[in-house]
Amino acid sequence: MKRSISLILLFVLLSMSNAQDKKVVETDFKVFGNCNMCKNRIEKAVKISEVKFAKWDKKSKMLKVAFESTITADSLQKRIAAVGHDTEKFKANDEVYKNLPGCCLYRDKPTTH
Repeated sequence: MKRSISLILLFVLLSMSNAQDKKVVETDFKVFGNCNMCKNRIEKAVKISEVKFAKWDKKSKMLKVAFESTITADSLQKRIAAVGHDTEKFKANDEVYKNLPGCCLYRDKPTTH
């Protein structure tokens, strides 16, 4: 009986420490893109379990995101750059950028449609 109570207390303490580690952080940063295809690609790039909310506005080019503190905004920006979209801190690889659909080539044609 004493051992069972100890195990239950240990489980409760571990659960409480995990809940404190998963604080949600909100931020926004610029992500370059042109259209709704860009929007889908950008939001999909950060669609991971740690991200609670992500919405990109094609007019302002701002991505608003809420995520657990177990990851960083830089890691999200790297994920977005990896799919072809420049961010404030990370530039997409030129080969990945060149393979985007024509309407998404924001470096050459910075217009939204």
